[in-house]
Amino acid sequence: MEIGIIGLGKMGANMAERLARGKHRVVAFDRTPAAVADAKARGAVPANSFDELIGQLKSPRAVWMMIPSGAPVDSTIAELLPKMSKGDTFIDGGNSNYQDSIRRGKDLKAKGFNYIDVGTSGGIWGLKEGYSLMIGGENDAVDRLRPVFETLAPSPTTGWGHVGPSGAGHFVKMVHNGIEYGMMQAYAEGFAIMNKKTELKLDLTQISQIWQVGSVVRSWLLDLTVAALKANPTLEGIKPIVSDSGEGRWTAKEAIDLGVAAPVISLALQARFMSQDDNSYSDRMLAVMRNQFGGHAVTKGPGH
Repeated sequence: MEIGIIGLGKMGANMAERLARGKHRVVAFDRTPAAVADAKARGAVPANSFDELIGQLKSPRAVWMMIPSGAPVDSTIAELLPKMSKGDTFIDGGNSNYQDSIRRGKDLKAKGFNYIDVGTSGGIWGLKEGYSLMIGGENDAVDRLRPVFETLAPSPTTGWGHVGPSGAGHFVKMVHNGIEYGMMQAYAEGFAIMNKKTELKLDLTQISQIWQVGSVVRSWLLDLTVAALKANPTLEGIKPIVSDSGEGRWTAKEAIDLGVAAPVISLALQARFMSQDDNSYSDRMLAVMRNQFGGHAVTKGPGH
């Protein structure tokens, strides 16, 4: 089977290579020529423009977009539409908001095109381990691309599934990432507590390895934690700043809109916000309030 891929960042390039290894014909395009050259070395057919990409695919075409969510997806679809034919399929494998995916699915269906939203998890490990794929879209469009999904997934029968109509794939991936926030925060807090108990001289790398086998908290995330601690046991040189890419915010907002209690995910999101503020006004305000009512010392630093 053949497929076009637009966006050759780490994940897009790895997906192109995994598909090429699976004997699919992959036509790859990125606005960075070096990325296109890299995809060619991995087994993809290079394209240096949208016209070249579409011209090298036979109808009905399938074009998989691995690009940032929001306006970039809409502008890419708008630029591709005049070049494609009715019956062709747009696939959004990025982290789009599910409401945008519902809108795009309706708009493209009305124009005679298919739209599939694929929540994709696996990161830089997907080339070796396979990708977890949460797929939304029309049955016929998804079924036609089954060989592609079977190749990208960990196995033809595991790690992927058609979860519902347009928007469902990105909705499930949104919740997946919200859960990820909570799991990461729990691990981080647990290790922080052990790290603080200095009198016991705990070896956190050893403990993380013990938990890998037999423990109820064992997970792939823990395996990655073990690898990180082995490489840098004291986390030397790592700044305590954790970004959020949007999915945690969307999950917390959805929980509020649905009236579903989600305190762990919400607090994990708030913890990320706090890490991003290296000059927290609220924390400084707490310090001065304690000083006012109790005479507690205020620690001053540069610029304060």
